[in-house]
Amino acid sequence: MVLIVIILILAAIAIGLLVYNLRLHKKLQKYNNMQQKITNLYVVQDFINAIGETSTVEEKIKKINDVLIERYEIKYSTIVVFDGAEYQIKASNVEPKHWDSLKRLHEVDMFKDSIETATPKYVTVNSESERLPYQQMEFGRAKSAIFFPLYIDNVYVGYWIIESGTPHDFDNVDTTVLEVIKENIVSVLKTVVHQQTLESIVRKDLFTGLYSEEYLYGEGKKIIDQYTISTICMFKIINIQQINRDYSRELGNKVITQISNFIRENLASEYVFVRYMGPKFVIAFSGVETNSVADFLNDMKDKVESMQIKLTEDEIQNLNLEVNSRKKLGKELAKDIAVPRLNIVISSYYKGTGLEEVLKKLEEYLDNANISESDITNI
Repeated sequence: MVLIVIILILAAIAIGLLVYNLRLHKKLQKYNNMQQKITNLYVVQDFINAIGETSTVEEKIKKINDVLIERYEIKYSTIVVFDGAEYQIKASNVEPKHWDSLKRLHEVDMFKDSIETATPKYVTVNSESERLPYQQMEFGRAKSAIFFPLYIDNVYVGYWIIESGTPHDFDNVDTTVLEVIKENIVSVLKTVVHQQTLESIVRKDLFTGLYSEEYLYGEGKKIIDQYTISTICMFKIINIQQINRDYSRELGNKVITQISNFIRENLASEYVFVRYMGPKFVIAFSGVETNSVADFLNDMKDKVESMQIKLTEDEIQNLNLEVNSRKKLGKELAKDIAVPRLNIVISSYYKGTGLEEVLKKLEEYLDNANISESDITNI
């Protein structure tokens, strides 16, 4: 009887321990899942920070790759992008001597199928003496890898591959987490496509030698966003059309170049100055609040509107005029004197907000202002 009681007690203890262990396991699993979710949130936040930083597209992609390696303790991570003509390694912590093989993975049969079906491909070896099928001259670097084709709106744009120096290292990896990471990479690539387009079309204006509007959203923003707050100024030569009409377009062009040269020579190097569009220009006073630019703008406006701009004899001689009309027209052009007038509007810009929205607001103000308005307005 005593023995039965002892057995029952032991059985109860065993059942209790089993229940306790199951509950503990669930709690640990819940904790691990929570930790993974927290890690994922951190990664997403780091990705957002990388996108919001003032670096170029190339630097942003490298930054998110560094985030992946650090947060998930990945041995090797490489992001390869297809630009429509060739494959380019945009980010990798693998030695450059291996890059040639890494950017030709689309030619490997096992990865061709992965690209066609848009599904990941896991490859590994069973012993240290073996090498992965896509490795040509490297034996000891990677022993297991997962290949992820990347698509933006069903358009293939490249791939992401993670590698480990240990065989079967990814056997028990949470593929759901990796898929989330992959989608985050795609989101980042999708986000920077627009910036990359802008960076590729940046040009210099023919007459002024200033960068065009697109510069503001790439390298220009990189300079501006070194500071928390800046002042964005847009000004318009409001009588340029009248000068072109009443005198000549050549004199109008000289007005534009002389004003832009004067301002450029008097701006600090950390300020960004571009020809925005037509008679409109933008000055970004990096790290300066609006109340601190008033004196400079007042002085600039006074000096510009004191200019009396005319074509020189050499400039008139270089005009493409017919021989018979050159002398007569040249005398008339020599008498023409243009006095420019400016309308100026400024606004604050805060790092991390939409620079394009600020510029749109300033442009709308100038376009809708009375044609006779010549002032400095803070909006």
